[in-house]
Parts: sequence; structure tokens; C-alpha cells
Amino acid sequence: MSSSSLSSSLPSPASSHPLAPYGWDASWESEFTPYAEQGLLAGRVVRVDRGQCDVVTADGVLRADTAFVTPHDPLRVVCTGDWVAVEPAGDPRYVRDCLPRRSAFVRSTSSKRSEGQILAANVDHAVVAVSLAAELDLARVERFLALAWESGARPLVVLTKADLVGDPVTVSHLVEDVEGAAPGVPVCAVSALGGDGLDVLGAAVAGGTSVLLGQSGAGKSTLANALVGEDVMRVHATRDVDGKGRHTTTTRNLLVLPGGGVLIDTPGLRGVGLWDAEAGVGQVFAEIEELARECRFHDCAHGTEPGCAVLAALDDGRLAQRRLDSYRKLQRENQWIVAKTDARVRAELRRDWKRKGAQGRAAMELKRGRRG
Repeated sequence: MSSSSLSSSLPSPASSHPLAPYGWDASWESEFTPYAEQGLLAGRVVRVDRGQCDVVTADGVLRADTAFVTPHDPLRVVCTGDWVAVEPAGDPRYVRDCLPRRSAFVRSTSSKRSEGQILAANVDHAVVAVSLAAELDLARVERFLALAWESGARPLVVLTKADLVGDPVTVSHLVEDVEGAAPGVPVCAVSALGGDGLDVLGAAVAGGTSVLLGQSGAGKSTLANALVGEDVMRVHATRDVDGKGRHTTTTRNLLVLPGGGVLIDTPGLRGVGLWDAEAGVGQVFAEIEELARECRFHDCAHGTEPGCAVLAALDDGRLAQRRLDSYRKLQRENQWIVAKTDARVRAELRRDWKRKGAQGRAAMELKRGRRG
């Protein structure tokens, strides 16, 4: 896995600035100019907790209230990774504004109100941690990658706890399996306890902001400690029965890496719902999207249509059934999420459902006529 390709597009840091280790660069400095003229302090949110946040500034870390910048839109609330303008003094001290985000990692909540939840902001690399202590779930990896691509970050997959597999050949095969589900995404196996693979991973995430994503028990906190070089995150042992862990991390924390760059560790995610991730899904299943362009009909559903290039690839073995099933599932889920908040999409879905229902009824009537 090459680190140069991941960091080549990052803005140049303003190396003389005290906030440079946290990702401050000339572009952020330009964005902040109007706030500097008002006497406000620039800072990056390193932790958010119940309406307050810890912000690192040139004067050190301070506690600030977010009451002035708490909108009704849950996607615009202050989040770990945000760059903000903070009052230089006051008790309480307030965040006055957030700078426009370059990227945002968003998932849908379990709420029935069709809300999205922002997990991290201004992220360059999305590190998807997958434990080798449990059976690989490639569909879940694809789901994480869809959200990662949609966020604007560059994803990479880290297979943790490689030392528990033992056989290097088996580890190599597991890496190949994940690479098949993650086209264009770097994949590496690491052992946080043994140190294997950490140098490669550390080089890949240096110089930018990375967010650690994965289920509970994926080894994110152990990996964060290994990358930082000290025990900054509390770690719980996983269950021997199924390799799952408890929620060690309960908040999102931004940590400075000794090799350069910063890392946002997140709580384990039990549910990873898509949130308007059409482009992300297309990126994960790039080979299916490419095949679809060769279909006879531009609106081909890859079901029973004649001249379907996707089904042809399935028949001759170029496309695996598991990949197509996963693609269809994520497409349906994303369409449903978008339809909840977009009246136009809802109307299109209803028309599509009516059309398919009419086709089904016509097919049944045809069968009855033949029997008669």
C-alpha cells in the first residue's frame, strides 16, 4: 500500500502555525480571515460532549459551549474535526461559527424521523477496521466503504488482529478476499500487539486527518494506541465466544500522530445505515456500474431485461452473485433513505412500484389464460 497516493492531494500545511500539527494550512487560514478580524480564535474540535466541546487553539485546549451554533439540522451541529471560531475569553466561552467543511462522514440514524448523523468532519482518510478474530463480512465492508467514498475521504481497509489468524498464507488470502470487495482501495493486515503492518499504515495516514471506523471489537482503540505510541484510549478485551467487544470508546476523539497527521477514533458502530450515498455505492461497485453502461436499455434494472450486460457477466463468471446481491441491497436501501426526504424520488418510487405491480398482475393473468 503506497502512502504517497493518499497524501499527494492534501493542502500544504502552514508549518509555522501552532495548529499545523492538527491540520491547519494556508487554505484554512484564508477561510478564517474574517473571524480573525473580529478578534476570534481559530481552533479545531477534538471532542464533543452534550452541547460543549474541547477545542485546541494556539493558546492551548479550552472548553467551549456550542449554544450559538446549534442548528435544527443535525448534519450542521458541531462535530469532532470541525474548525471553529471561538471567543477569546468568557465564562462560559462560546463557539461563534464553524468553517465550511471539506468533507463529512455521515450515516443514517436508527430514528424513524429520517435523520442523518455526522460522525467526523474534514477527514482525508477513512480507515475501516475489520477484525480477523471473527468471520469476514464482506457486505459490511462494502457498506462502510460506500459511506467513506461518499464522505469525500479516501478509504483504506485495515484487517486487525492478524496475529490471531496465525498462518500468513491464510492472512494473505483474507486480504485478497477484501480487495475483491474493495476495488481501488488499499488493504493491509496489521497486528497492533505485535507491530506487524503498523509502519505501512502509519505512513499511509501521515499528513492528513484520518477517522477510524468499525464495529465494537474491531480493535480500533488498540490500533489508535499503537499509532499514537501511548495508551490514550481505554481498551476492553473481546469476548472469546464471538470475538465481539464492548463499547470502549463512547465519544469521538481527535489525536495527534507522532509521524504527522491526526486521528479521530469513533465509538463502535452497531448499525451502519447509508445516508444519500448513491455516488459512494457506485464507487464501491465500480465494475457493475461499468457493465451497466453496456446494457441495451439505459434504465436496465438488471433483472430480466434483454441485452443486460450485468446478467451476461454473471452468467459467464466475470461477476460474482454475492457482489450483485450486495449492490442491489445497498442501492435499494439508499433509494429508500433518499425517498424519505425527497418528494420527487418518492413519486418516482411509487410510479416504479405501480409499474412493477401492473406487470406482475399482467403476468398472472397471462398464466391463468394459458391454463384456461
